[in-house]
Amino acid sequence: MDSTAFDVIRRLGDLLTVQVTSSPELIAGVGKAANAVDRERAKNKTSNEGHGPRKPDLRQLPRAERGPLRLTPWDLLATFARGTALSRQGRGRGLAEHWQGLKYCRAFAADRHGSLCLTDEGKAPELSYRAMQARELGRAFGLAVAEQALRERYPDHLISIVDAETVLLPGFARTKPAGTLGARPRPDFLLEVWRPNDGSRIFVVTVNGNHQAVKPKTSASSRTTYRQLARGSERVERFHLGQWNATPALTTSTEFLAATGVTVHVLHTGGGVELPVRPTSGADSADVAIGRRALPYVDSVALPTKRGAERHNAFLIPEKEFSWFGRVVARAHSAGQLSLAGGGGTVGRYLIDEQGRKHFSETTFAGTASVHDAKAYFAGERYVGTDQVFRINGTRVEAFSGMAADLYDLLAEGKVEEYRRRAYERREGWPEPDDIDDWGASSFRPDGTALAIRVVPEKASPDNRFPG
Repeated sequence: MDSTAFDVIRRLGDLLTVQVTSSPELIAGVGKAANAVDRERAKNKTSNEGHGPRKPDLRQLPRAERGPLRLTPWDLLATFARGTALSRQGRGRGLAEHWQGLKYCRAFAADRHGSLCLTDEGKAPELSYRAMQARELGRAFGLAVAEQALRERYPDHLISIVDAETVLLPGFARTKPAGTLGARPRPDFLLEVWRPNDGSRIFVVTVNGNHQAVKPKTSASSRTTYRQLARGSERVERFHLGQWNATPALTTSTEFLAATGVTVHVLHTGGGVELPVRPTSGADSADVAIGRRALPYVDSVALPTKRGAERHNAFLIPEKEFSWFGRVVARAHSAGQLSLAGGGGTVGRYLIDEQGRKHFSETTFAGTASVHDAKAYFAGERYVGTDQVFRINGTRVEAFSGMAADLYDLLAEGKVEEYRRRAYERREGWPEPDDIDDWGASSFRPDGTALAIRVVPEKASPDNRFPG
């Protein structure tokens, strides 16, 4: 599809529908796929290393939580950016990590029913690129659906996305100084549901995507989505708070070529673990740096069976470490917020060596540094952050990511608890995309972060690009 940059950005701001399925039929299909996976492993004599028990009692979401998503393509790319802000894979910090989603600016369109689908360009990547697209966009759609479900369940809370590896490294890193979890299976993300002066709830989430075109003759055992959900149930079973089966989970798989447009399939499990309430200051608050732990992994969890209890390997957070773990999660989220805004060296203050403190504190390669050297005003609110200028069909386009200036300053000063209190108080006072006239598409979250995109104004200069 040959479109001007203005058309591309306009489509990024269109409100579209994303189908969501969560049903007894989905549960049955996942069960058949799981049995097929087990038969294949037995036939191939695959080692159990890397595999394990699955999360029991997968169920459909309650009716109120499984409605279609109504959001813009830019909201999806912004969700992807927020979920990957602390990635260390690209070694480029801001440029190579949270801006990865910009390559999908031309991948989305609306079908005749107003449902989100892939454009011809989105459907035609090379094989290796398609696998990367499924992995990356699977994160965006999976996280968006998980967030929607939890917002419905906890309407007066904020929801934070944290990378599972980042929060597990302080307790389970195997080597120093780089820190690694090795090939141990684990969930992709943790979602923290929180509000000040209350205990947080943690949900483990897996996210997957695929380009299989399901036909009437496609069996349940060979359907990629069912197999991804079966494997996802293994990965969420590798993380436990306090004891076995007490931690709620959501596992998702997104079909990009579904007949009804992009469709997200999701199942969940119950659980009611709540982390302790933290003081607003002092040694037990999230303002204070955390220390490393050596927590149990091998045979850490007792699994009830017909033959009695059996033990299996999992990332177990003992109840006595709940307070510590809550601080780990809050500080990892703070690091991600700063990274999204190009926080530079301030990001490292919230991480320990095993989490990559050095990586986020040191000077990056020329051309890849992302520091808070940009500002923007949205509906009169000042935001500080970082930007990226690139081209769509030869036209220069600018993307901005950042935070409300007052909230950024709190995190830059190490005031996590005050940031959370202030963000919660302001959660319903942020601009709406319709309030923004000088940007083509924008995304605002209740936590004070913003991402926006526009064609670079003509005759723009460093002195007049932004008002104020």
